[in-house]
Amino acid sequence: MSKSREIEFKTMLTEAEFGQVKEAYHLNDENFKSQTNCYFDTVDQKLKKLGWGLRIRLFADRGELTLKVPAKDVGLWEITDSLTLRQATFLREQGQILTEGAVANQLQNHHIAPKDLLLIADLTTMRAEFPVKEGLLALDENFYGQLHDYELELEVTDATIGTEAFHALLTQLGLTYRPAENKITRAIKET
Repeated sequence: MSKSREIEFKTMLTEAEFGQVKEAYHLNDENFKSQTNCYFDTVDQKLKKLGWGLRIRLFADRGELTLKVPAKDVGLWEITDSLTLRQATFLREQGQILTEGAVANQLQNHHIAPKDLLLIADLTTMRAEFPVKEGLLALDENFYGQLHDYELELEVTDATIGTEAFHALLTQLGLTYRPAENKITRAIKET
């Protein structure tokens, strides 16, 4: 189990801008790794109403179950239980999450039974992620439903400095800021 704070800034990109960022950082296909996000909520959307997000993420060699909860001051708390690839694949196939662990405990503390959660959407992302002086930069190409989009994310440790750094980075790369709904919202719209 891990608990960490996530403070990130993001913008949607056009296909041309995606190519421009790839070129600026000398990225090729080998720099992009596939990850599949499987999102969960209750039938009556208890998590959405709380502003929470819950996903199982499958990588090539492992998985993870992550609950994102808004922090009181800034950003989100990410509570994560590690999974083997076999566990993650089985849970996805069953449309379920773990019934024990840090995520399950957090849910139960808010009167949400893990068995009541259902798989509501999937998306696959091809992601290149690497450190830059401003923080951790992620360049994503996302596929879900009929939608195919592009996104740039900058994860930082300080929100104030991060805001300035993100806008400076956009200027440096010649990008226009386009607000990005989170992936779970976009994926649900496409299901």
